Amino acid sequence: MQYFLAKTDPETYSIDDFERDRKTVWDGVTNPQAVHVIRRMRPGDRVFIYHSGGNSSVVGLAVVRSEGRPDPKNPKSAVADFEFAGRLDPPTTLAEIKASKKFDDWSLVRQSRLSTMEAPEKFVEWMRARYPRQKI
Repeated sequence: MQYFLAKTDPETYSIDDFERDRKTVWDGVTNPQAVHVIRRMRPGDRVFIYHSGGNSSVVGLAVVRSEGRPDPKNPKSAVADFEFAGRLDPPTTLAEIKASKKFDDWSLVRQSRLSTMEAPEKFVEWMRARYPRQKI
């Protein structure tokens, strides 16, 4: 199982929308690095859902339900099916992630505009410790 982080602008598609819908096609990604990441997703992989802008933070979890595949609407993009797997309460802010000084080499900290990325194992372990009751 692999872990990823996928960003969304809460004004466009929030954790509230995702929780209500329960499933979604994760689309709209056009950055070549992020598209490559989506194409590597496999069923059962886990995804941290991240609200970008304003109060940037990790707000929830998803399970990948389909392999990453070409976006039928945009040949330069890719999509994957996600299923809602829970909220993280309280959310983990980008400020907390940066303040930990454990992830300075991670794309989330180095390339803040990248929309979809792999989540390093040390981040997964750190999040498990922060949310011991959540299945991460």
